[in-house]
Amino acid sequence: MKETPIYLTVTHLENAPLKLHLRPGQYLTLKKDHDNPYDDEAVAVYTHRQLLCGYLANSVHSVARGTCSAGRVYDRIGEEAEVLIRFMPEESLIVELQEKIVETDD
Repeated sequence: MKETPIYLTVTHLENAPLKLHLRPGQYLTLKKDHDNPYDDEAVAVYTHRQLLCGYLANSVHSVARGTCSAGRVYDRIGEEAEVLIRFMPEESLIVELQEKIVETDD
């Protein structure tokens, strides 16, 4: 049985010129940001060269319909996870989680 893909929204694109170099099919790395003063479940998104490109959306106002919020996957991924860029709306990225998440009982 094929698993349903988990899509996530990347917002707060920190380096706007960097987005010009991103393309669907590229891999990015998620890293939990334990020191983020604004969000206890913040997940930063980095390029393969360790350049910060944004954060996973975690608000009803920023999470694209059909994607999961950072809070929904925060406790189900490790400290780092790999994602694949699938779509590139103007102000965000839609990425697909590539690593199997840890199942929880909730």
